[in-house]
This record gives sequence, C-alpha cells and structure tokens, in this order.
Amino acid sequence: MGRELYEKFPKAKEMFERANEYFGRRISDVMFYGTEEDLLETKNTQPAVFLYEVILATVQDAFKSDAVAGHSLGEFAALVVNGCISFEDGLNLVFNRAVIGQKVCEKYSTAMGAVIGLSEEYVAKRIKEIWDETGEPIYIANFNGPGQVVISGSKKGIRTACKAFMKEGAKKAVPLMISGSFHTPYMREAETELGDIIRKTRFMTPRTPIYQCVDGEVHTNTEEIRQNLIAHITHGVQWTSMVNNMVRDGIDEFYEIGTDDTLQKIVSRMYPDKHTDSIWNYSNLKNINTTNN
Repeated sequence: MGRELYEKFPKAKEMFERANEYFGRRISDVMFYGTEEDLLETKNTQPAVFLYEVILATVQDAFKSDAVAGHSLGEFAALVVNGCISFEDGLNLVFNRAVIGQKVCEKYSTAMGAVIGLSEEYVAKRIKEIWDETGEPIYIANFNGPGQVVISGSKKGIRTACKAFMKEGAKKAVPLMISGSFHTPYMREAETELGDIIRKTRFMTPRTPIYQCVDGEVHTNTEEIRQNLIAHITHGVQWTSMVNNMVRDGIDEFYEIGTDDTLQKIVSRMYPDKHTDSIWNYSNLKNINTTNN
C-alpha cells in the first residue's frame, strides 16, 4: 500500500518519511510490507488510509480542485489537501481519532449495518419504530446515496432492523464487520476528548472550499470548519447532500482519491451525466496524469 508512490515520487517519499518521524516508527514499512493483521491494528488503520489519500492527492497533477470533500475519515485528508490544517496536525488528529474511538467502542455492545434499496425516509421512520418497540437504540450513521444508508446502534437493534428491512423489500440489509457505533451519540465521549484536541489545533484559511459531512454544505470559515469537524463525530455523514450541493453549486467533474472507487460509483449513479474518475494506485494515477496532461 503506497510502496510505488514512495519509489516513484520524491514528494511522496518525503511525506512518508515525515510521517515516520512524526510517529517515531516506520508506519511506511507497515503499509508496504505489513500483513493484513498489522494494517488492521487501531494505531495503523486510519493513519495508513489518511496518509495514502493525502499523498495520492499531493502527487497527482492531472487537475486542480475547485473544492474538496471527504467521507468520514476522508474529511481529515481533505482538510490537509486544501491547506486548512497542516500535514502533521492531520496525522495527530487521525491517530487520536482512531485510538479514542476504539476506546469508546469497547465500552458498548454496538454494531453497524448496510441497508440498500429503501428510501432514507422509510429507514428513518422504521428505525424509530423499532427503537420504540424494542428499546434498542438505532441511528442512521451514513447517508451514502439514494437508497443506500448505513445504520448504527446496539448489536441487537441492528440485527433486528436488518431482518425487518429484508422482509420489507430491501435489496440488502446486513450487519457489517465493524464493532462500534460511529457517527452516533454513542460517540459522545469521543466527541469531548477528540474535540479538545481539535480546538487546540491551528486551522488556516483553506485554499479551496470544503463540503463537510455534518451538514453537507460548503464552508470556508475556519471556525465553522472546526466546529463541524467536532460535530461530525456524533452525527451522520451526509454524503448524499454533499454531492447534491456540489452539483447545485456548478461542480461537474468529480475525482475520488483513495483506496478504492466506491464514492465515484455512487456519484456516477446519482449523476450519470457528470464526469467521474478515481485515483487509487500508482498505475491508475499514471494513466490519469498522462491522459489529462
């Protein structure tokens, strides 16, 4: 994960080494040579994904963005890419996000589930009814696209909801292999602890606007961005609204930079007339750079 970037781009090598120095260990070696088990360790997973995204975005020269957006963890990468926070501050926030989030997750018996094929309105209505009937808390954690949401809450509540949705016409409704209840009030303690770190972090005027997860809207004011970053810890990711609002504001080309092309596919389904592309590895990056230059 990222080894070719390290070997092919001096800027990428510099950034990997800055991350190694910051962490006091060679996270680059974990990314290049580590096992899946190594990468799934709390101290590695989110920093590795963040690092990969930021470096890919930095070394590509196919385009210059007019705005940025990030889904959940990706919002931290987006804030580095648009110059709102420094690279090192981004590493610090993401590492603490991982450690603090894991600590809170271990205190509760919670889970997440994917629901596809039912409207957001229907899912929202039904999880409230199931909560009222069973006493098991359930929330919508991610609004990923029309008819595609992630629910989060107690393990029993998620199992019950998924079974109900399958009977009620969902194309898919399954618990995810994720222990935790991210982007819900279960993360209130994480919001407090990580929020204190975010408040102490320096936020700079961004080079480009950012569409943020918590409300789906575009922001340039540093204090608004800071407060939204804190609030998104306990609130659902509004990706559907983010995409709709980007199109509303005239954006007609979308490039996803990260470990896969999941978000590109969502945007393509929502707006098949818009140009979408993705950068997720060196070969793909090289092709896009060549095509657009």
